[in-house]
Amino acid sequence: MVKITDVARRAGVSPSTVSYALSGKRPISDATRRRVQAAVHELGYRADAGRVRAGRGSKVLALAVPMRPGIHVPVMTRLAVSVVTAARAHDHDVLLLTQGDGEEGIGRVAETGLADAVIVTDVQLHDPRLPLLRSRSLPSVPIGVPAEPEGLACVDLDFRAAGELCVEHLARLGHRVVALVGSPPEVYVRRTAFARRLVEGFTSAADRHRLTSAVLPCGTGREDARALTERLLRELPALTAVVVHNEPLLDPLTDAFERLEVRIPGDLSLTAVCPAPVAAAARLPLTSVAVPSAELGARAVRLLMRKLSGAPVPGATLLPTRLTERASTAPRGV
Repeated sequence: MVKITDVARRAGVSPSTVSYALSGKRPISDATRRRVQAAVHELGYRADAGRVRAGRGSKVLALAVPMRPGIHVPVMTRLAVSVVTAARAHDHDVLLLTQGDGEEGIGRVAETGLADAVIVTDVQLHDPRLPLLRSRSLPSVPIGVPAEPEGLACVDLDFRAAGELCVEHLARLGHRVVALVGSPPEVYVRRTAFARRLVEGFTSAADRHRLTSAVLPCGTGREDARALTERLLRELPALTAVVVHNEPLLDPLTDAFERLEVRIPGDLSLTAVCPAPVAAAARLPLTSVAVPSAELGARAVRLLMRKLSGAPVPGATLLPTRLTERASTAPRGV
């Protein structure tokens, strides 16, 4: 059996450095980490294999949070905090994986036994990490529902229903021309599941109510908001309602409309899909469908605990949507 001392000898470092490089518990230089990882792969080392086989496990959950373009860091931070809090309640620590594609980190966890299980975030419809998870014995829960969720215990907000619920609310208020201000373009380019599903729900409900609709991805800065408001009013002069699925843009978009003398909600109703505290604390409290980041993280941890105990788990768990009316929406023309 390959030992940690064998890996240390191959990498030219001490056994404690190997342990720190694999666990992430202390800072290690990138060059040293790469040497250790190469030695692990070459030798086929599996950390604490005897302890894992004995059923005691590492008492660590891995959380894959790839820091990609278009990722809103506060959203991921809230999710990570909820995972850590729930994991500690089950006497587990959390190992954070932040590689851009996530595959290398997940592969390392699976091969070395660094963690008992993994939670995967920012799931794409055709996510290259999922075949890796299916091929390994490492228990996993994706937060997000891919195009083919069979065999995966996924959990997410029902984003398709969220898009539908926003449009249903606006249609009841008499609005006939609506727009979705979506996530940054790169989020759609990589076919991120939650963003795509919200678009599906938005367009489906708009078509069902025979509304004129448009979907516009947008960046997250104030200049992005200014340019987008001008484009919306130019291309959709009859526009009276907007759904925003881009949390950093909420206040800048409100400011940009007001600078163009568009009154909210007198001229334009605004609805958001975001965490409830964010909507309530906006400069103009926003009608919103809540994104329950804390509940998503806690649910994912509970599902992993069930998997680790051998209990059955459901396939896909979609949390129900709830819309809260606030000051930003009103009947058309009021």
